[in-house]
Amino acid sequence: MLLLPTFLLCCLLPLALCAEDFYKLLNLDKSASDRDIKKAYRLLSKKYHPDKNPGNESASEKFVQIAEAYDALSTPETRRIYDQYGHEGLKQHQQGRGGSGAHDPFDLFSRFFGGSGHFGHQSGQRRGPDMEVKISVPLRDFYTGNEHEFSIEKQQICEECEGSGSADGVVEECGQCGGRGVVVRKHQLALGIFQQVQMQCDRCGGKGKSVKHVCKVCGGARVGKKMSSHVLHVEKGMPKGARVTYENEADESPDWEAGDLVVHVGEKEAGFQEAVTHDGTFFRRKGRDVFWKEVLGLREAWMGDWERNLTHLDGHVVRLSRKRGQVVQPGQVEVLHGEGMPVWLQEQEQESAGEEEYGKLYVEYTVVLPDQVEKPMEKDFWALWEKWRKKIGVNLEKDKGRPLPRGKSEL
Repeated sequence: MLLLPTFLLCCLLPLALCAEDFYKLLNLDKSASDRDIKKAYRLLSKKYHPDKNPGNESASEKFVQIAEAYDALSTPETRRIYDQYGHEGLKQHQQGRGGSGAHDPFDLFSRFFGGSGHFGHQSGQRRGPDMEVKISVPLRDFYTGNEHEFSIEKQQICEECEGSGSADGVVEECGQCGGRGVVVRKHQLALGIFQQVQMQCDRCGGKGKSVKHVCKVCGGARVGKKMSSHVLHVEKGMPKGARVTYENEADESPDWEAGDLVVHVGEKEAGFQEAVTHDGTFFRRKGRDVFWKEVLGLREAWMGDWERNLTHLDGHVVRLSRKRGQVVQPGQVEVLHGEGMPVWLQEQEQESAGEEEYGKLYVEYTVVLPDQVEKPMEKDFWALWEKWRKKIGVNLEKDKGRPLPRGKSEL
């Protein structure tokens, strides 16, 4: 007699194991409150909605599973059955009530959010305005890539009443306007002459609905101001002014679909106010190229025989040098290939799928002359200069075609 129940249990066990746990699907545990379940469904159903993930079969399947989990856990009776008997018990309960257990996830989404169950123009649901903010990061983050957590204050649907404005969740049709949100008033213009004017219902404020017990948290407004945290991913080589879009993260309202949060990524001004300053703090960027000014003394510029270590944005060292006898002219620019900004991954994909590419580093040399020269040094230097000037025969005025000055030539 025990063989038949054992056989049935072995047949049903694989079915129970292959279905993913509803609580895990919603990232919850069994102690989750009704509000926790609603909040989890609100976030996950929007994240995996097929309209936001076109062509992604995995996301579409996840959307259906999330809807099924919420449908089971949002009702006290079905949640109790699922907690005690699992998927199979829930299936038997649905069959016992004459249903197949199948449900339309888009219909559930529609009932939860309003509209037809689809985003954008397909739903016909009114869309709220976008929000735009600017976040500035140091140039080194554009070079190495980095993450920044930021917070903004925005309008969010009240978590206490789930956007109903009612403390007990009961929302009734306004008795004054009949749910239309507007009423018609008659105004007497003259004796026996009346004009009908359509006005917003003063009882429900044009909402068409009313509540008896107002939510204590939002005061019936259904929304409130709250800080919302996000993570900004700054990609290597990302251009200044790049726009990063967070879909449906703007102001929320039960009456519309939230718009997008658009972050404009700017570059911080370099300066000594930073906690740690290094060479990279004072680089300048233009597109894929980086610019640097290196200061040389008169001896270094004229005689050469020097080395400098320039610390780049990621900490690696770029060596600048001249051998003895190599002259550097004031304003001279040296171009170092492969030492500029990394090429943004999106641009690399458009151009080529090879190794990581970098722009150029432009080093401009500034020569600083001494404010004054000691007399013995000036006398020796002048005599040496006169000797070589006569030997070489340098005359810049004559070479440029200008009339010669009356006095002795400077050069």
